[in-house]
Amino acid sequence: MHHQTYNVIVEEGIDGFLISSVIELPGCHTQAKTYDELVSRTKEAIELYVEERKHFKPESRFVGLQQITL
Repeated sequence: MHHQTYNVIVEEGIDGFLISSVIELPGCHTQAKTYDELVSRTKEAIELYVEERKHFKPESRFVGLQQITL
């Protein structure tokens, strides 16, 4: 099995749920109440996304994340 690494942004919604967004897979996101549950659901979402789009090639490559405070 070929392993692929994905970059995931995790945010907390105003309702307290954690939300994950997979940078390399546009529209691939999920949510959960706990971090462990979020990781599990995100893996499932990635697997489904990749299975549905077998020939998908990312259009960009993740470089980094920066927080800026003004």
